[in-house]
Amino acid sequence: YTLLLASLAQLTINPSLYDKMPFDTVKDVIPITQAVFTPNILALNNEVPAKSVTELVALARAQPGQLTFGSAAFGTAQHLAGEMFQAAAGIKLTHVPYKSGSSQMTDMMLGILDVSFDYLTVLRPLIDTGKVKVLGTTGTARLAALPDAPTVLEAGYPDAVSVGSTWVSVPAGTDPRIVGKLSEALAAVLADPGIVADLATNGQVSIANKGPAEMGPFIVEETARYKRVIESAGISAH
Repeated sequence: YTLLLASLAQLTINPSLYDKMPFDTVKDVIPITQAVFTPNILALNNEVPAKSVTELVALARAQPGQLTFGSAAFGTAQHLAGEMFQAAAGIKLTHVPYKSGSSQMTDMMLGILDVSFDYLTVLRPLIDTGKVKVLGTTGTARLAALPDAPTVLEAGYPDAVSVGSTWVSVPAGTDPRIVGKLSEALAAVLADPGIVADLATNGQVSIANKGPAEMGPFIVEETARYKRVIESAGISAH
């Protein structure tokens, strides 16, 4: 059988970025389960005089547009995380798109780029060596790998919650019995303590609380939410 391992961008962001998609993210696939949550980490270069989300917001309000935040490209999950944070906090940051994540991280270390929203797997080397500081995460619960990092929800910005995720889907028309069997099998794997621990080390949360019945509406809701962000910020694919 054919299985699709798809990310947040592929199923909920790209439909609002591109005029034409090679498939309909709602009609052409059946989501089996949501596998992993991956919150972004809100990190600053060490030269920025802020030690908390509250202090960062105050600094940005005092200097509209002067602080920069980076992403690997226009319309990425990290770009949209920054846009959501700005809108929720009522601040203005200047977006700097890079051609690669490594260039972005280099500028963070050099103090050229002020703020970054990215996954722990990308930021971990800089965090562990003290080359950037972590203010928080964009999830709804603290990460086991960064227990001291508060969430944007804790900071009082629920609309800034932005969590990357990965889903497993099959082509539309797949026998419901196969969908059910795969959903049960994947849920068992994702509940395995070894898998849970391994993912947690990388700043990910193993989940299987949304099966085929819940995933369809969830994808529709997430697509609409990101569409509002994309349209409000005037983002288009480059």
